[in-house]
Amino acid sequence: MLIASIKQQCIDLEKSFDTIPSERKAILEKLTAYVQERKDQELPIRLMYVCTHNSRRSHFGQIWSNVAANFYGIDAVETFSAGTEATAFHPNAIAALQAQGFIVLKEDETSNPKYNVRFGTTEAVTCFSKTVNDPANPTSAFAAIMTCSDAEQNCPFIPGVDLRIGTTYDDPKAFDGTAQQEEKYQERSLQIARECLYVFSLVNL
Repeated sequence: MLIASIKQQCIDLEKSFDTIPSERKAILEKLTAYVQERKDQELPIRLMYVCTHNSRRSHFGQIWSNVAANFYGIDAVETFSAGTEATAFHPNAIAALQAQGFIVLKEDETSNPKYNVRFGTTEAVTCFSKTVNDPANPTSAFAAIMTCSDAEQNCPFIPGVDLRIGTTYDDPKAFDGTAQQEEKYQERSLQIARECLYVFSLVNL
């Protein structure tokens, strides 16, 4: 069962699907088709969100895609995130998620900690920064969603991928240390949430 505040955000975001540009929807619908095909064949649905440092946008994608699958009752969905280099899950991204109702628990005190991100009674995602070839990520039969243009350009080959699409998002990092920091991180998180929800809203049960 989803946390009430997160479920309400999903309900609210559903009402704004018409704000997604048509050309953007066309890209997202390619991911829907992949999810539908895997579901119809009763195969695991693995989605990996990729950005340069695996610190902000790719984590938003990993988390909200899992939320969207739960919200629409799509089973057998596994979500992952990766970068062209490993850094750490950024505190500003974590703060945005916490403000939106997620429960984020740090599991260790290393320079690249693992975080348990809870969004339901038992539903949670483990997040930490990692590269595409990290053992935590799939090696075959998955879709790669490129969330930043730099990763799209500098990560030309991803082994084992079934589908690769580019859904690039502006980097909230540009507002770090400014008066707009909190607003822009939450704005980016919700944009990614809306598009993840749109993808799964079109899947036939």
